[in-house]
Formats: sequence, C-alpha cells, structure tokens
Amino acid sequence: MDLDLWWLLLFPAFFGLGWFAARVDMRAVLKQAMAVPSGFFKGLDALVDDKTDVAAGALAEVARQHPDALELQLTLGKLYRKRGENDRAIRLHHTMLDSTELAAESRDSVRFELAQDFRKAGLIDRAEETLVKLVDGNMSLAARKELLDIYQQDRDWQKAIELARGLASDSHSFLHEVAQFYCELAQAELFRSNYAAAREFVKAAFNANRKCVRASLIAGDIAFAEGDSEAAIAAWQAIEKQGYEYLSMAGERLFDAYEKLGRPLDGIALLRGYLKTFPQLELTDLLYQKVATYEGEEKALEAVREAVHGRPSLAGVYRLIEAQMDELSPDKRMDAELARTVVMKNAARLTMHRCKCCNFRSRAFFWHCPVCGEWESLTPNRSEIH
Repeated sequence: MDLDLWWLLLFPAFFGLGWFAARVDMRAVLKQAMAVPSGFFKGLDALVDDKTDVAAGALAEVARQHPDALELQLTLGKLYRKRGENDRAIRLHHTMLDSTELAAESRDSVRFELAQDFRKAGLIDRAEETLVKLVDGNMSLAARKELLDIYQQDRDWQKAIELARGLASDSHSFLHEVAQFYCELAQAELFRSNYAAAREFVKAAFNANRKCVRASLIAGDIAFAEGDSEAAIAAWQAIEKQGYEYLSMAGERLFDAYEKLGRPLDGIALLRGYLKTFPQLELTDLLYQKVATYEGEEKALEAVREAVHGRPSLAGVYRLIEAQMDELSPDKRMDAELARTVVMKNAARLTMHRCKCCNFRSRAFFWHCPVCGEWESLTPNRSEIH
C-alpha cells in the first residue's frame, strides 16, 4: 500500500515538471523569434514573391546589423550573384575574408563563394586560382567539381581527365565523363589528320568506358579516312550493341563505306534492316535517297511508305508526299505542295533533340548538354515536341 501511494504522488509531480519545461521552452522560442530583425522576414517575403531587388536590400540591412552572421552573409552573396551584381558579391566576400573575426574553418566556405563570383564575372583565371587553393581543404569536393566544370568550359581536357579520375568514388566513377574527354581529344587529332594520336585517344576512351558510342564513331571515322572501309564498317556496326539509338548517326557513314567497297546494295539492305528493327531511328530520308538512286523511285516510295506506316512522323509524311508528287495531276500537285509545305514547317518547328536529364530542347545535337552539363544525354533521334 505504501508503494502504491508513492506512485500516486509521483504522477502529479512528473506532470508539473513537464508543464514547467514546456513553458520554459516556449518562452525561449518566443524570445528568439522576437530577436530576429523584421528586415529578415521582409527579405524572405520578397524572395517568395521573386522580388530579388527588395530582398537584397532588406537582407543587406540585416547583414550590416549582424556582421557576425556567417550564413546570412553567404546567402546575401549568392543573391547578389544571382542578380548579376558580381562586383557587390566579390566586395562582400573580400570584406568577410579581411575580417579578423572570421573563424578559420569558415574561410574556405567564403573563398569558395568568391571563386564562384569570379567565374560568374568571367574572371576564370582568378576563379581557378582560388579553387586550386581549396582542393586540400574542407571544401575539397565542391572545389574539385567546380574546377572540373571550368576545365570543360575551357576545353582543357587533359586537366579535366586528371581531375575527374581524382574525383572517382563508389557512388560516381566519372569514367563516363573521362571517356568523353578522351573523345574530344581524339576528335581534335582527327581534324588534324593525326590518325595515330587519334587512335590512341580512342583506345583510352574505350579503356574508360567500353560502351562509349562516340568512341566507336570516331574509330570508324579514322579507319575510313585511312581507306580501311571494312574496319570502319565493323567499328560503326558495334554501335548496335552499345546504344542502338545512335545508329542514326552512323547510317550515312555505313552506306558510304559500302559504296566505297562497290557494294551499295548491301548498304541499302543494312539500312532497311536497321529501320525495320529500330523504327525510331531517323533513317527514312537517307533510305529514300539511296534506294531512289540505286533501285528507282518506285522502290524508294515502297521503302518510305513502309517506314512511315511503321512509325508515323512529320518528317516521314513530308518525304512520303514528296515521293508521290510526280504521279499527281497539276491540280492535285498544287494541293500536295501546300500540304508538304505545312508539314515541313511544322516538322522543323516541332522535331527536336531533347536532354534526358534537364529536358533542354535543341534542333542541333550536342554530346555535352549546354544547360545541365551532362554528357551523352541528348536524344540522338529528334522527337516531336507537343
């Protein structure tokens, strides 16, 4: 009975202590909230409304009142940079670095922001110089990634390769990017007709990524330039296993190689087979032209009709109309010409390459997306954008 009585007395005591602790916590929270300057909330409200000029002014005033608020100062610098006020961002970060009160562990964060200011302002050399000093500090990973972006922007592929290999980890090997960097070097040597050097860079690209489609394209280009059409065909046909959607980029190359060997009909048969197996490939126009040249207009019309019925597209319909123009009477030809013109305009406007990472759209194909910076992310076959 004594034990039960003690338990009954303890329950109200625990309840009272909990109520008292909650009151203390709420008072502390309210006190902290009242201590936050009103300009801070004004700045946040302006940011929500996308009024960056008002937000910058309000946060700048708060930052002057609280010069020791590191996160606030860094946020203000980012806001200046976003608004294109790079000179203000640079001055702000220089002022922070000149302060003797800035903690040593925070200096690298400020220097990293300063490097981004320099880069945004077009002062790439100063940005690189600042980032190089951070590669061994507590901002090492971020600095290395920023440097990698700079080296790609400057097309300094050797430095990019070295840095990317140093960034490799279990989560991201960077071998995909390294292969592309070697392909850039190979492409440059190919343009100079330095085939031996180009071949070595292609080999290095394959060592980094055996499925590198671009390396196969360049390997075939090297062999074809040296007069070895058989080797070129073998290199380009390897793309079917690496990434069949890129066969549309190798289609004309393959036909040219077969034509050079005196076997154009084999080239046409290969294009027919690809288009039948992979109807999404942009090979209809090429197939029509080659069949018309070697087998006649009637066979070409059959080929394009089969391709368009297999996978309807504006570009295919345009070619289908054009293939039948000569068979129409003058009146019907005028109607067909009008339809062909409308289809052509819409095909040019609506068919685009699309980045699978950021959805960037372009009429031109890029190996390196100019928006998100991903490699081999643009679709090699244009799609109709709705």
